[in-house]
Amino acid sequence: MEEKKKSVLPQLFNYAGKHKYLMIASWILAGISALLALAPFYYIWCIIREVVEVRPNYEEAVNITSYGWHAVGVALLSMLIYLGGLMCSHLAAFRVQVNMRVALMEHIMKLPMGHIEAEGSGKIRKIVADSTAATETFIAHSLPDKAVSYVTPIGIIGMLLYFDWRIGLICMIPALLAFLCMGKMMGKEMQVAMTEYQNALDEMSSEAVEYVRGVPVVKTFGQSIFSFKRFKEAIDKYEQWVINYTVSLQIPMVGFVTLCNGIFAALVACGFVFTKAGVENEFLFNILFYIIITPILTVTLMKVAYAGESEMIVMDSLNRMDSILGVEPLKESDNPKHPIDSGIVLENVNFAYSDSKCNAVDSISLSINPGEHVALVGPSGGGKTTLASLVARFWDVNLGSIKIGGVDVKDIASAELMKNVSYVFQDSKLLKMSILENVRLGNPEASDAQVMQALKDAQCMDIIEKFPEGVHTVIGTEGVYVSGGEAQRISIARAFLKNAPILILDEATAFADPDNEAKVQQAFANLSKDKTVIMIAHRLSTVVDADKICVLSGGKIIESGKHDELVKTDGMYKHMWTEYNKSVNWKVGKGA
Repeated sequence: MEEKKKSVLPQLFNYAGKHKYLMIASWILAGISALLALAPFYYIWCIIREVVEVRPNYEEAVNITSYGWHAVGVALLSMLIYLGGLMCSHLAAFRVQVNMRVALMEHIMKLPMGHIEAEGSGKIRKIVADSTAATETFIAHSLPDKAVSYVTPIGIIGMLLYFDWRIGLICMIPALLAFLCMGKMMGKEMQVAMTEYQNALDEMSSEAVEYVRGVPVVKTFGQSIFSFKRFKEAIDKYEQWVINYTVSLQIPMVGFVTLCNGIFAALVACGFVFTKAGVENEFLFNILFYIIITPILTVTLMKVAYAGESEMIVMDSLNRMDSILGVEPLKESDNPKHPIDSGIVLENVNFAYSDSKCNAVDSISLSINPGEHVALVGPSGGGKTTLASLVARFWDVNLGSIKIGGVDVKDIASAELMKNVSYVFQDSKLLKMSILENVRLGNPEASDAQVMQALKDAQCMDIIEKFPEGVHTVIGTEGVYVSGGEAQRISIARAFLKNAPILILDEATAFADPDNEAKVQQAFANLSKDKTVIMIAHRLSTVVDADKICVLSGGKIIESGKHDELVKTDGMYKHMWTEYNKSVNWKVGKGA
């Protein structure tokens, strides 16, 4: 990994493939353009020299027109060559961006679902979109400009030393000192600072989104911004970072800008030193040339500084992409096997998240027969969702085994495993496409009639009927949205269409309002027929008919049995059931 961080270009070349030659061509063309761009200044100097030499007989200045056309011609040629370089760089940039996004998405599709859920779709989307966009801008614009910023000083230094090496050396002193100041603003410390900046900006942006989503709560309950503590802390953290960063660069930046613009002061010093014995025409002509050309050196130094900054941004983007590409996908079996039924057996299963010292699932053994309905209940953080996720192989267990139909899930091909398991999340995700196509994701080969039947089975017809375009309504456009409960029913329709023999329901009624909950429950009843079901629930009324209820706490199963059996024992389930009924039957008193 350290080797990759040493240079941006080798990584970009890897993504560019054959198009890397376009990148090289863009540098060469940009470099040639930079050298040609210096020639007009020479012709301008020739015009000034001829005018001064023939004064006051200006009619003898016969070469002015020739010099002028030469300057215009070379300037136009420089522009055309630079445009050619930009065309090459843009073609390469677009190809690199496409290759990066393809590589990222292909890798993401192979990653464990658990990792994607843990990282968050927003963060991954930002890396895929923004990081690749940063590299596209760098290749398309910054790389040609970087070639110009490196070639131009070489050409200028050659011209400075050619006309009068003494003046040239004196002019180079502030330029070299400016480079030293630039070095103080670059390097490893600056790269770390750039990463911290991006992290602080990402955190503030993320918290801003959460705050905006909570605005209805703020308006309803009259809360202030301080109710959203994390958002304010993110703003304060970003503010403090920017202040500290700005202060740290204050002295080197002032020195850099002063020295860049101090080159002209060096020319004034030359004028005093070299004209004590009188002014010679040749010296006068040379000093005029330096007055014309040195502002270009100042501008070039500034471009070098900005080119270095853009490279650090790209380095940070590449590191963020590596944070995804560096995650190992789940291993596929070389000899995949096929489950014989939908039974599930967990044997001494242990699992801990990478950032945790404790097991989220600790030595759990559980047998679920084909067609059996098992409920997982217990306090938050007890391991219910983790256990269900392990069955669907969102993660691989650290110890023990999980078998479906007598086959370890590690020995089942990922595609076949997904065909055998439907997972309905508590936060249903609908894509920006029609309701029809959202449901068809469950089975891309399904006909329109099959999709409509799935929608009927999932109790979704009232949703379809309220939209003028019906099933062809595109979710997320022109203010078209559905409630959490409605989104859940559309997700259930997707599961109907998939028709997998194993169904995992993770708090599937969590976002359903009372009106939607009854329809969601009916949809689940239809969907669960003849399927092996694992349901996670906090609303205990939804699990009373389960064939087996497992109470999880601290990553362990501390109780299991049917509802009637568990309420007779003095355990956690009985306590949870008592508290649940109190909350359901609670009413505001008349005197309240």
